[in-house]
Amino acid sequence: MKIVIVNGSNRKNGATALILTEMYWQLKKYTNVDVQLFHVADLELKYCVGCGSCYKTGKCIYKDDLENLSFCIENADGIILGSPTYASNVSGQTKVIIDRGHFVMEQLLYGKYAISVATYENYGGRDTVKVLNKLLSYSGAKISGEVVVRNKFNRNPLEDIRVKRGVYKKVNRLYKDIVGKRRYIFQNIKHFIVFRIGIKPFVLKKGLQYEGVIKHWEKRNRKG
Repeated sequence: MKIVIVNGSNRKNGATALILTEMYWQLKKYTNVDVQLFHVADLELKYCVGCGSCYKTGKCIYKDDLENLSFCIENADGIILGSPTYASNVSGQTKVIIDRGHFVMEQLLYGKYAISVATYENYGGRDTVKVLNKLLSYSGAKISGEVVVRNKFNRNPLEDIRVKRGVYKKVNRLYKDIVGKRRYIFQNIKHFIVFRIGIKPFVLKKGLQYEGVIKHWEKRNRKG
């Protein structure tokens, strides 16, 4: 079993990072789990320029760390995506990953299980997790759970035993979902509608301009 964790905060010791690191170590306790933790602070990420080349070729024009991150996610069984809240939204680095990560059109997360994590101090944490959940859902993932934590700046959120228990619970849920291939009927119906009515007709109408997207679908058996 492979699980990828992405810390969308530039702070490697901030609240988001501490929660995701705790999840990492909890998953490491399972002998059959290979888990990778990526910090955006360690990655070279260029902004999307909206050229559309990835839709045609299947690859981004930039040869930075994001293509490798997408490859790791593509070959994982589960993903945990976390971001702090900036202006009631995800961080800028997380948005770069969303823009360039081959998620929605290419259906990068089809058949995978996921957890979203959002931290905030004042307001907007729910807005942030909604952004993450929409990305996960539209990209084909089954959302096993979410963690939304209000936390004072520079304080360890895991000092709150309720937060720590919640983290353990979500990690165990993700693991059990992957092992048991849990079906989320409502989520499956929602994604079916999004893909069949929204994404697929649009892509097919574009023809050769979206040839790379269709090849991604074929690789993931996401044609129907």
